[in-house]
Amino acid sequence: MESALVMLLAKHLTAFFTKRLQRQTGASPHTIAAYRDTFRLLIGFAQARLHRAPSDLLLSDFDASLVSAFLDHLETKRRNSARTRNARLAAIHSFIRFVALEEPGASMMCQRILAIPTKRTVRRLITALTRPEIEALIAAPDRNSWLGRRDHAILFLCIQTGLRVSELVGLRRSDVILTAGPHVRCRGKGRKDRCTPLTKGAVKICRAWFAEYIADPDAPAFPSRRGTTLNRDTVEDLVAKHAANASSHCATLRDKKVTPHVLRHTAAVMLLHAGNDRAVIALWLGHESIETTQMYLDADLAMKERALNRTAPLSSRPGRFRPDDELLRFLSNL
Repeated sequence: MESALVMLLAKHLTAFFTKRLQRQTGASPHTIAAYRDTFRLLIGFAQARLHRAPSDLLLSDFDASLVSAFLDHLETKRRNSARTRNARLAAIHSFIRFVALEEPGASMMCQRILAIPTKRTVRRLITALTRPEIEALIAAPDRNSWLGRRDHAILFLCIQTGLRVSELVGLRRSDVILTAGPHVRCRGKGRKDRCTPLTKGAVKICRAWFAEYIADPDAPAFPSRRGTTLNRDTVEDLVAKHAANASSHCATLRDKKVTPHVLRHTAAVMLLHAGNDRAVIALWLGHESIETTQMYLDADLAMKERALNRTAPLSSRPGRFRPDDELLRFLSNL
């Protein structure tokens, strides 16, 4: 057991990323990036706590007490949510399960780390935009500029299709089909491909946008100034910027934090208001299960108000039907 625990962490961590994630499981670039960020934070925390260079850290240094202290650090010092804390813990658990298979002598240490539970999270109501807020947001970009026309197309497409940020930035020119049966092709979570139809308004805006430059089919559908692929932070910044500008014309936007995911929620709520079934909405958004779509029903105040209007007022007196005709009375008494 001692020989296993005194081995350098670098050896196991390198094998975890190259052997397990890349070769054996074929993890997506998004998963690898998320796990990488977790271990960057964890190694930085261990370096500051143990006063040892990252390349000198031992496997035995990463015991349950260090991992627990790291999780507390995420919540207290970095102000991360419980959901983020759980995502970091999931990455650590994945690495520890790999170590347990590679080094049976470290099984006791691995069991203690794997016993660290996830934290319960509060399920908050989702935020979605109303029709006036949507119109104000779409009108916010200055369409006299190239960037404004690009941002206008991005906002309109996100609200209509409900694309995730990763799906949007990964779009290529050839993924947006504007001929017969216009639609957008994208690869979502779990490497699931899906097609989302486009409305006439979205087709008109995309045609005008793509007419501005002759692009290679493999070029980004919505590039940066330099023609490169946008990153998540850029999309989040442009959505926040235009939401702030739109708030001067729509006061209710001042109380909402508008993110790209809020635009995705907005698309789902619009589909729900149009009378679509949960299964259709789950298919549209690329959800793994229709149970994920339940959160839109929970947040739909308009649907709850319609249900309330069908109930009898509390002030009304309960009554019983009494037929005023002898024949009806006879039939009721049978």
